[in-house]
Amino acid sequence: MKLLLADAGHCLSLALAREANRRRDTELVIVEGTQVTARTLAEAKPDALIVPPLAAPARLAPAEVMAHADAVEANLELCREYGVPLVWCVSDELYEDGGDGTLDEHVTPAPRDESLKRLIVAGDSVRQRLPRHLIVRLGPLFALEGAHAWLPGLIDALLAGETVRAAEDVILCPTSADAVAMALIGMLQQQGCGAEAWGAYHLAGTEPVSPYTFASVVRTQLATHLERQGRDLTLGTLQALHHHHDHPLRRVLNCRRVLDAFGIHQKPWRLELSRMLDDWCRLHDKEAAT
Repeated sequence: MKLLLADAGHCLSLALAREANRRRDTELVIVEGTQVTARTLAEAKPDALIVPPLAAPARLAPAEVMAHADAVEANLELCREYGVPLVWCVSDELYEDGGDGTLDEHVTPAPRDESLKRLIVAGDSVRQRLPRHLIVRLGPLFALEGAHAWLPGLIDALLAGETVRAAEDVILCPTSADAVAMALIGMLQQQGCGAEAWGAYHLAGTEPVSPYTFASVVRTQLATHLERQGRDLTLGTLQALHHHHDHPLRRVLNCRRVLDAFGIHQKPWRLELSRMLDDWCRLHDKEAAT
């Protein structure tokens, strides 16, 4: 299977490259920007085009969100022309108001923000114009490297002794980029074998938590790792932010459909985080020894 992957520096793109390197059944062709060209698509002849998510679109400049939506729609037209399935990953932030329970795939986000509405329009175009598509809504991604990786900035701030501010009244599902990469390749391999299970899916880590709790776990595990290494370092502190005083905002994705259709289980983010911090410590041990 050959996959064309947009946005080379994205943390999900790097995770997909690592996963493909571990396998013998998947080849990647990676391009720098979000929008691909007709020449690239014609030369690569991929089995699918994957577009990583625009992370935290609610906090980005409107022009950046609009440009991403424009690129997705341009890719859509090329995929229609060349008969290539499109896989577009999107942020759970499109569910602007969250929900009291879990958010099912059939519930289309209905944000009030104009920039987020533009992404919904792009998604509607994909659904209406390209039957062979996957729109995969993801919880907030974390990884050790790449754009929008979350962990590097958090670790650097803690190591520098800075105060990390994080919301305590927003409930979400942190999601490992490595787990998403493994799932996406598995889904497309099954599609290539005739599954024909196109449509919208949710994929997120298990155990909903607040960004503050996630940052607290990172700080605790990082301190434990540093103590094992004999490094005497005072980490930065955490400050809880409260934006929704009356009722916490819950963005908890129901990932049952991806399990039913592809047999893909959610991965516990705590285990993924622990593994990543182990990798981070081994890497920095080697750097310190050279």
